[in-house]
Amino acid sequence: MKRLDLLFIALAVVLSVFGQTKKPTIMILPSDNWCTQRYFMTTFDNQGTDVKVPNYQQAFQEDTELGQVISKVGSVLTSLGYSIKDAEQEIKSLNVKQAEDNVTMSKTSGANLVESPLDILKRRIKSDIIIQIWWKLNREAAGRSASFTLEAFDAYTNKRIATSTGTTKASAESIPVLLETAVKENVKTFDKQMDEWFSTQQRDGREISLTIRCWDSWDKDLETEFNGEELTDCIQLWLQKNCVNGSFNLSDGTESFAQFEQVRIPLQDEKGRAMDARAFATQLRKHLQQPPYNITSKVIIRGLGEAVIILGEK
Repeated sequence: MKRLDLLFIALAVVLSVFGQTKKPTIMILPSDNWCTQRYFMTTFDNQGTDVKVPNYQQAFQEDTELGQVISKVGSVLTSLGYSIKDAEQEIKSLNVKQAEDNVTMSKTSGANLVESPLDILKRRIKSDIIIQIWWKLNREAAGRSASFTLEAFDAYTNKRIATSTGTTKASAESIPVLLETAVKENVKTFDKQMDEWFSTQQRDGREISLTIRCWDSWDKDLETEFNGEELTDCIQLWLQKNCVNGSFNLSDGTESFAQFEQVRIPLQDEKGRAMDARAFATQLRKHLQQPPYNITSKVIIRGLGEAVIILGEK
């Protein structure tokens, strides 16, 4: 019996270690400020408003240091167990013009929603964390140094989850090597912050926002009753059953509009595929398509973490 007990204890320890070594997937990009300083910016039309965003494709093509810096920083994070999604290779397959003009449109009313190029990039690559890096070269009497900032953002909510900043020692080394050394010296706290965030995601679920709206051509609204319950209440009941720990917040609502925030969804669906706002909203759309509701609806998205369901038509 003692040997059997020891075997179970050893197995529990091994499983615990494996659980602790699991890391989120990350994508490394230059920061907005770095792109602005080097004029790697482009403008796209967001429903009539001009919005400037980083032109990552141009940055990777024209800046000789960027690829080397991201490779060096990525190697440090890979050694800690993170899975790196290669942004440069994915960007090469994107047509920037099409990304900027990408529009989701109602077939009948012509209503549209534009995603930014970064939203499209995040949706295609589906990383858990976006790491943005900024650096600047300093010339000193003893050589040259580099000031740097690493910031990690939740790819679903854009919330900052970890940061590290500093200045390297003066050296004759190249910028990529300087930054690699600096990141190694400062990565412990950065890694701990990201680990804490990912542990929370695994325990409490991934956070998204979900909006329910109605086409003006629909002859019903969110106050329409089904089996004695208003549609808003029916949707909340579904969310209670399908959110992790039933966690969500109805922050605003009328007869034609409902805004759900802090909606906690599983990291993966029942088939082991990564769950995002679109996949979760599609599950709700299919639920509302069934009796007693029989509601036709359309799902439109902004990146990984925000979905809108419009009821009444596609």
